[in-house]
Amino acid sequence: MDNNELRKIPGVDTLMKDSEIKKLISKFGEDLTVFSIRQVLNKVRESVLKGKRIPSDDKICALIKQRVYHIGTSSLKPIINATGIVLHTNLGRAPLGSKLTREVAEIIEGYSNLEFDLEKGKRGNREDHINDLVTFITGAEDAVVVNNNAAGVYLSLKTFCENKEVVISRGELIEIGGSFRIPEIMQQSGAIMVEVGTTNRTRISDYEAALTEETAVLFKAHKSNYYIQGFFEEIEIEKLAECAHAHGLVCIYDLGSGLLRKPKGLPLDTEPDVISAIRSGADLVMFSCDKLLGGPQAGIIAGKKEYIQKLRKSPLMRVLRVGKMTLAALSTVLRCCLKDETLIENVPVFRMLDQKKDELHKKAKEFSKLLSKENISNKIIENIARCGGGTLPQVEIPSYAIQLDLFKTKLSPEQLFHDLLQLERPILGILREGSLLFDMFTLEKDQTTEIAKQIKNIIKS
Repeated sequence: MDNNELRKIPGVDTLMKDSEIKKLISKFGEDLTVFSIRQVLNKVRESVLKGKRIPSDDKICALIKQRVYHIGTSSLKPIINATGIVLHTNLGRAPLGSKLTREVAEIIEGYSNLEFDLEKGKRGNREDHINDLVTFITGAEDAVVVNNNAAGVYLSLKTFCENKEVVISRGELIEIGGSFRIPEIMQQSGAIMVEVGTTNRTRISDYEAALTEETAVLFKAHKSNYYIQGFFEEIEIEKLAECAHAHGLVCIYDLGSGLLRKPKGLPLDTEPDVISAIRSGADLVMFSCDKLLGGPQAGIIAGKKEYIQKLRKSPLMRVLRVGKMTLAALSTVLRCCLKDETLIENVPVFRMLDQKKDELHKKAKEFSKLLSKENISNKIIENIARCGGGTLPQVEIPSYAIQLDLFKTKLSPEQLFHDLLQLERPILGILREGSLLFDMFTLEKDQTTEIAKQIKNIIKS
């Protein structure tokens, strides 16, 4: 490569004089702009050395602008979920809703008594804001909050089972999304995993046969993201707890999905709940807060006081504890769990699960009319919504969806799907067998108006 070609690449000083670059400096500052210029110029040099042509100055400025905006603006955006999946893991699982966020905003926008005891006028404990509430609702003797359920599993095993044996059924060696696998967490905690039974049948005698002097824990994991039908047997937590206590061992139950209440009429009958798990005799029960609890990402470990106290004293609690935003949101959603009516009214997850099919059909007809007014051909079809988030895998919820007819436009369903994701407030629909669908189960009325408007704008552009 002739060095003369490299010399044609504009320098940093030259680009800094460009009017568009000056606008970037004014908005984002000189440091970020210069950093982005140098990154882009390095890539241009690399491409020229490979024999490619030098981009135009306008193209280089556009690349710099793109880079500055990528770093300097938020990539996290509010998104409209038209998939019909309530606890969509890729979309942040449980939405908090306006009531929760208003209460949280009032607490976090200034100072708070996070670790200050107002009665004593001196330093307090952040757990005091939530412990009484958790123990009252769950019936547990004590509880701690960590940053997610995986942290709860790790902390418990590290505390009670390091260099000792933990017995678990082969049918419960589960993997949750994001490659979280029970065996790997056990290994990292220092516990020695002992598998018993088979993938489809495990008896109490299998646990008893595996016990040795090195056994410390009997562990049960709820299969929250899949289910087995047919020739199948697993040990109920009550029997596992009895077995553990008969041999002086700790019984740990990874419940995962975190269901606290079962309001009537919702598709939750088959899901094990936290209160029943605590009553079963398990020493520690851990669960997620951003699934069927309907709150922020966190994990709660609830159970017997003697074991919770040991967890609380662990140096890892400092590593795994949650901050004021999580505690504020969790406190708000837990108070909603005091009554079925409050839960359904204020927590979006339960409000969605409480929807009736005729309500969904009415909402679909209104959405269809909005689209038709904009000359966007569509039809209402029956669809299946799901709870999602690794919960209730066997539950199919009857719903309705709008299916677009784009034959009269220049857009393919795939192109419109991706165009909707590029909006300032992205819209995620369903691409299925060459069609684009919008499920009503996870949509609010104002969101259907927004979707119709944005589809119209994209088609006309």
